[in-house]
Amino acid sequence: MSPVPFSPAAARAHRAGLGLTPGQVARGMAAHGVRLLPTHVIAWESGELRPTEEEFIALARALWCPPAQLMGTRPALLRDHRVARELSQDTAARRIGVALRVYQEAELTGTWDGDEERTHALAQVLGLRLTELVEVTGRGAELDQRLRRCVDGRWQPHLRAVARLVPVHEDDLAAVLTALHQEHQVSSPHWGAATPTLPPRDRPLAPRFWELLGRIQTEIPV
Repeated sequence: MSPVPFSPAAARAHRAGLGLTPGQVARGMAAHGVRLLPTHVIAWESGELRPTEEEFIALARALWCPPAQLMGTRPALLRDHRVARELSQDTAARRIGVALRVYQEAELTGTWDGDEERTHALAQVLGLRLTELVEVTGRGAELDQRLRRCVDGRWQPHLRAVARLVPVHEDDLAAVLTALHQEHQVSSPHWGAATPTLPPRDRPLAPRFWELLGRIQTEIPV
């Protein structure tokens, strides 16, 4: 797996903003269990080296900033979201309620096979929105395929499958799938009436799905 996203410029800016020297940052990190030389801090800020996961979390604590601010980009992997919450794999697995090896496999493969209860726990522990949850658990492609089947035919047979991918009350999903289905149906125009303008069939359906779902108050925010 690639290293934790890290922005040397962000780390340098946070240190300068606090008026700290590299030595003071190193001492601050030591208070959080990570002992190293000031030259390590300098090497991170120059981009010569990248901090390990443990060093990254300790650095964020020493700089009094959320870890995500040192990433330079939004978290894109389960690992990134976990580190942004300053959690170890063991702690995350315990809070979610799964064995450590199960959680480690999820981070390694970017997929998630947990049941509805564990999926809710995953989102809560890592602070994931629904869109992020689907993205980081490798469910995006399958969701779009399911949505395509919903608009090409009857959506009802696919409700359970969509609910497995997007942990939302089935009544709410039914309302969204009904609206999505209706938007994509071709009705025979009356004589002289203009042909209805329909969304391109090759356009991904997920953005519109999330837009419709976002109008509903869900337990896990969209």
